[in-house]
Amino acid sequence: MHVSPRPLILALSIAVALSACGGTYHEGPLVMPAAPADQGAADTAPVPTVTAFVDTIATNQRGDARYATLDTNAGVRVLAGMLDIWTPLTQIVDAGQTAPAVGNFPAVVASAWTGLPNDGSNGGTVRNATVHNYNIDYVVKATAGRTADQATLAYLDDRRGKGYSVSDSMGPLTAAWRAATQQTTTITGVPADATTVLYNDGGNNNGVGGSANANFGTVVDFVNMVGTNGSTEPAKRFYKYARPYRWSASVQVLPALLPARSGTPTTDGGFTSGHSAEAMRNALAMAYVVPERFQEILSRGLELGESRILAGMHSPLDVLSGRIHGEAVVAGNLVDPANQTLKANAYAQAHTTLMAATSTNASTYPAFAQSGTTATDRFADYATNKANYIRRSTYGMPQIASTTAAAVVPKGAEVLIETRLPYLSADQRRVVLKTTALASGYPVMDDPEGWGRLNLFAAADGYGAFKGNVVVNMDASKGGFNAADRWRNDIGGTGKLVKQGTGTLKLGGNNSWTGGTELTAGTLEANSSAAFGAGDVYVSGGTLAVNAASPVKVGGKYTQLAGATALEINTVSASQAGMTVTGDATIGGGVLSVKFPGSYKPKAGDTITVLTAGRLQGTFATITVAGFAKVTPTYSGTTLTLTVAN
Repeated sequence: MHVSPRPLILALSIAVALSACGGTYHEGPLVMPAAPADQGAADTAPVPTVTAFVDTIATNQRGDARYATLDTNAGVRVLAGMLDIWTPLTQIVDAGQTAPAVGNFPAVVASAWTGLPNDGSNGGTVRNATVHNYNIDYVVKATAGRTADQATLAYLDDRRGKGYSVSDSMGPLTAAWRAATQQTTTITGVPADATTVLYNDGGNNNGVGGSANANFGTVVDFVNMVGTNGSTEPAKRFYKYARPYRWSASVQVLPALLPARSGTPTTDGGFTSGHSAEAMRNALAMAYVVPERFQEILSRGLELGESRILAGMHSPLDVLSGRIHGEAVVAGNLVDPANQTLKANAYAQAHTTLMAATSTNASTYPAFAQSGTTATDRFADYATNKANYIRRSTYGMPQIASTTAAAVVPKGAEVLIETRLPYLSADQRRVVLKTTALASGYPVMDDPEGWGRLNLFAAADGYGAFKGNVVVNMDASKGGFNAADRWRNDIGGTGKLVKQGTGTLKLGGNNSWTGGTELTAGTLEANSSAAFGAGDVYVSGGTLAVNAASPVKVGGKYTQLAGATALEINTVSASQAGMTVTGDATIGGGVLSVKFPGSYKPKAGDTITVLTAGRLQGTFATITVAGFAKVTPTYSGTTLTLTVAN
């Protein structure tokens, strides 16, 4: 409710009394502070000056002499960091592979590599014994400690179509997704005789595409498309690094998968894991058209990779390289001009069909996609997903190079998050990838392009640091993440955040950026005490919302101009201020709205502390408190309290 005239007079009399007693409450015309200083040009993430995977993806072939070397094959080159760990017998795509000469490219002759590292033959050279031993020992320990649930999942993830496996990350959308794609599988459990009989999936993996599936065929076509030129066979046949159970007899291959072991080790290298790469490709494709489940779907993709380790079939290096390979392949296909119409149509079709199947609309669909509980959606716990994603991104490998090298971002990588952060420009998405990158120094992951250090889970939570002016313009009329989004990273840096547009941006990290925050339109909401960083907060338009479990801190000054401005305080107790300002709080007018979203509800006559500051100046033009008809504000030199009545 609006403040009545009498409380305003009371507030004025209190202010005058404070002044007479030497208080610091402001009298006379207010001098409004300036907005936080301009921090200069926005940060950039230049494209590395090396041959780009996305430009050469079509070279990822085997059986072609033109693409048989590190320099000529994109799928081999992107994993070149493996050469710091292991030197293969020959550096040619030649394990069990021949190819005729083409022009100046000599014929490929099959390698003498046996695929059996302990048979006494010259199979290659371990260059970093520490990393190699860690890699194999990790599998020994993982398979020795494998639980029954892990064993079941490892079997399913091996024998079942990868697309079907990854789709269980859709949570509340899983049933609708599988019905729409018409996905099927014949692998629904571990058969009693699986230790002696090899079972293959008779289902259709990703579903039915094309005109045979009028409502979802375009989506299925899209998922299939991102695997184009995605084979890991060229890398396997170049690096010739054996599977872990061939390195060590202590690796316990899952008994139910013993029939799945290859009898031709010369063509069955472990590096790179094909299952891991395919899972990442499928996950990225699904996350592209269902970005409302982006982090959950990618978490499932990496989980499938870990299943390969738990099965005893692959090592951490095999699986890490599968992630890298899969990310690069998907980006290469998404940036291809020939695929632009398909990806746009697939995104639209996915939303239209899934909304209809779940009786939701553009406004309710995002919340429905996240409506599962840990009892119904095993990816419902954000903290667990985040911890597992980070762990599975490195497997605790020893760092063998500089741990503080600057991150670089591959050409085209920004396309991987374009539907997750649609309100940012392509250049801004590149900076997001740069500021959220994994640490440097890990084996295989320090490729010159930067694929190995991408942390797409963190990128979905927005910037990791601000440098220069970071302008975020969200148009709520476009719906989805344009209308509302949440960043949960801990944002540092010296830059300035400028929130524009009608959409809502929520900040939930332990933020420390120093360049300040300016809100010109829409809503900027604090979901943590340090949401607004360490600088000034300046509201010239829109609503600044405080919705955290503890008081939200403004590290510098708080300024709210007159006009279409609002401060919304969602308070959790009578004594706990909704917002505390280290410096001056200067209120030129606008609205103050107080709400009680939790269990705390004041009663008539209660006094609520809503704002404290080093010095408080000015007044709000309008104050409302949910559930009460009358509000009496008391402005002191440092504090604003509200006494409520019916």
